[in-house]
Amino acid sequence: MVAFAGWEMPIQYAGIVEEHRTVRERSGAFDVSHMGRFEVHGPEAVAFLRYVNTWDVARLAPGEGHYSVMCREDGGILDDVYVFCLDETRYLVVVNASNAEKIGRWVRKHVDRFDAQIVDRHLSTAMIALQGPSSLDRVRALVGDAFVGSLKPRRCAETEWRGHTLFASRTGYTGEDGLELIVEGDAAPELWRALIDQGVTAIGLGARDTLRLEAALLLYGNDMDEETNPLEVGLGWVVSLDDADFIGKEALVSAERAGNSRELVCLKTEDRGIMRAGCSILHSGEQVGKVTSGGYSPTLSTSIGMGFVPPDLAAIGGELQVDVRGKQLRVRVAQRPFYKRPKKTRK
Repeated sequence: MVAFAGWEMPIQYAGIVEEHRTVRERSGAFDVSHMGRFEVHGPEAVAFLRYVNTWDVARLAPGEGHYSVMCREDGGILDDVYVFCLDETRYLVVVNASNAEKIGRWVRKHVDRFDAQIVDRHLSTAMIALQGPSSLDRVRALVGDAFVGSLKPRRCAETEWRGHTLFASRTGYTGEDGLELIVEGDAAPELWRALIDQGVTAIGLGARDTLRLEAALLLYGNDMDEETNPLEVGLGWVVSLDDADFIGKEALVSAERAGNSRELVCLKTEDRGIMRAGCSILHSGEQVGKVTSGGYSPTLSTSIGMGFVPPDLAAIGGELQVDVRGKQLRVRVAQRPFYKRPKKTRK
């Protein structure tokens, strides 16, 4: 157990590699109640959320969700978030644990100009991420086939479970299929035990990090921060510049015109050794960047990472080096993501 963002969190139960493989092969449950959660209610809820998000959340229909970014006026990333439309006047926003207080202050600072209200759900609810190939079957046994079958990727819905309101979204942070569940706090232990009784394995934060790295999913504070704009880290697809105004739009329009001075790339080692965040990236003996996330990939049996390099060194297959405590590891720029889950064959 370790302290993280004001919470006591489990790093591992049985071991990181074993838990990692469990999620890739079967199903695992993560207690992610430390993630920030707030709802936005009111006639102008969507107008407010459009103003504080880079992506046009007005496109969401009830039951849909989308990944987005909240930026400062200068285009720096305050947080990457997920926005869900529960109905036309009620939205759910999930934010990173380390940024929960910061984003809470940010949205309250800007909501007054809209006919909308912020409802903090961080401490009144719990959140469990269920990930892995057999995850949907495990939940079907608890809430029924019809409900789970209605949840297509990036969709969400609410249902009743043992007298409690259960929110479920077909989203996750591992590269696997699965569901993220939110329930009232007093019902969380019962839900957790019910999942374990269905054969789901408890998974800690250590495996969560190796799983998300294989899927090349960004981690706030490592791969992006307030000094980074979305375009530099490959998040231009969640920046809608052709519609309404939003915080940071002018800066991002300018950044798009100017082009990137650096790009976040995936790196895969060709030598023995493990790159970590903070290691220098070299080209012809000269430092050209730093590793932002790195570690060992249990699926690929080698070290992988991400880091910033100049655009002319970002081509797939390009050879670079990473300095690991004085030893230079040969690495190549790899296709993103490192891992894609196998496609299911139709029976």
